[in-house]
Amino acid sequence: MGVGSMGHWVLARWAWQLRRLALLGVLSLAMAIAGPPRAGAQSGVDLELVLAVDVSGSVSEARFELQKHGYVAAFRNPRLLQAIQSGSQQRIAVTMLQWTGPVLQVQVVPWRTISTEASMHALADAIEAVPRQLFGGGTSISGAIDYAMSLFAATRAKGARRVIDISGDGTNNRGRPVTEARDDAIKAGVSINGLPILALDPELDQYYLHNVIGGPGAFVVAAASYETFADAILKKLVTEIARAPRRPKRLAKLLARRLRAQAAL
Repeated sequence: MGVGSMGHWVLARWAWQLRRLALLGVLSLAMAIAGPPRAGAQSGVDLELVLAVDVSGSVSEARFELQKHGYVAAFRNPRLLQAIQSGSQQRIAVTMLQWTGPVLQVQVVPWRTISTEASMHALADAIEAVPRQLFGGGTSISGAIDYAMSLFAATRAKGARRVIDISGDGTNNRGRPVTEARDDAIKAGVSINGLPILALDPELDQYYLHNVIGGPGAFVVAAASYETFADAILKKLVTEIARAPRRPKRLAKLLARRLRAQAAL
């Protein structure tokens, strides 16, 4: 090999090493952004979702049944399964609670991981089988948020996003200010979405918009009445499930593949 050829070979070797080091640096940065897996996690999900259902005094038995049947129909709808399977993990974790006064909340459906039609329909069956367990006690949205926050520690399927989904037909009139509960949830990395039912208060959606919802991507979907609740909850669930952001770990995997391909050259 001549001196000129040797020089070209050395320069090419150095250029390849520099490219490799650059890719390693970017890969390390991506892995740092992704962070370590959450402690105790058995499986990853795209979303941890708490469904908080209003059963305060303004909710008659007929209105409660309309809410329940709306959730049941949503979890039997193929559009919802498509939304679940559009995420990087293709599964979500869901639980449901009923709420009314400041200390009147109950978890009525334990955490379930939903990834298939069968598991989604099983959740619908569980919701359908649950009777109303609370009556009266005022309307404490803040109490519902605080109780929902306590439930996230009980699931071992950890997700990139945690969301509380609040449905109700009135403003917060018991317990601490709802804005305090909202702000505490946001500080803990939880988003709150709202489904106000406008049957009693046509401006309730504005109250939810300014006082209840918060966090990244938070939004409101209003139901004009209890009779239209089923359409509204399906739209809301599809929106909040399908909007899961692309996870940083996917970027790390992509860069790792590029690095392996570069090394093979």
